[in-house]
Amino acid sequence: MSTLRTTLVQCDLRWEAPSANHGMLEELLDELDARHTDLIVLPEMFATGFTMNSREMAEPMDESVSVAWLRDQARQRNCVITGSVAVVDAGQYVNRLIWARPDGSLSYYDKRHLFRMAGEHERYAMGEPRVVVELNGVRLLLSVCYDLRFPVWLRQQPSEAGFEYDALLCVANWPAPRRHPWRTLLQARAIENLCYVIGVNRVGEDAKGLAYAGDSMLVDFKGEALIDEPPHQPFLRTEHLDLGALKDFRQAFPAWQDADSFTLTNETPR
Repeated sequence: MSTLRTTLVQCDLRWEAPSANHGMLEELLDELDARHTDLIVLPEMFATGFTMNSREMAEPMDESVSVAWLRDQARQRNCVITGSVAVVDAGQYVNRLIWARPDGSLSYYDKRHLFRMAGEHERYAMGEPRVVVELNGVRLLLSVCYDLRFPVWLRQQPSEAGFEYDALLCVANWPAPRRHPWRTLLQARAIENLCYVIGVNRVGEDAKGLAYAGDSMLVDFKGEALIDEPPHQPFLRTEHLDLGALKDFRQAFPAWQDADSFTLTNETPR
């Protein structure tokens, strides 16, 4: 059965300084033996921190230095690398999670749920489609930070063809005062969707004085942590997602067969 070697990168971020963040991350990733990972996961807005200065900091998608950096890192390290970037595309400013492959191709997901308490909904456009990518036979649903609070958007929708995804990936800048909800929701999403959950957050303090505890986690389909390091410390750690173990559990505990059917629409609440 397939496995997916997944590396979580928890780090401090320099405020609105893409080049500095690229350099810092390169030094961290140089500690990693690329032969021992398939996927590297960086925090939300890894190039700038969680900036609301979209008009000043968002890079044109086709000319983005940060997107080009992701492509280069994927090629050099011969693995997929993912993290979100503020970009402008077709006149829209979006918080875009980039999935960069070693062959130079990209997939991406635009953050759906925008954190209104920081004014994100006024500075960025809301994404619409859900995006599932595949690596080593493992299907991953992409999400960004605040999305984690909305279980309907992330809900597994099994069909006769099988499960929609095997892992939920969420990159974040989730502040320390709300670390308990972050940790709880990562585990809840894993349990209710019978899937692995990969959650990568930052540490340190941003220019607005917000502290981040990290709490990046890899959680299995029973909600048990496979990666869970002490808070506030940068780290880089790799663990395996075992597709065989996941399929065995789904067969032994088929709770999905009793799930409620529903349909997602693009309507937004007023």
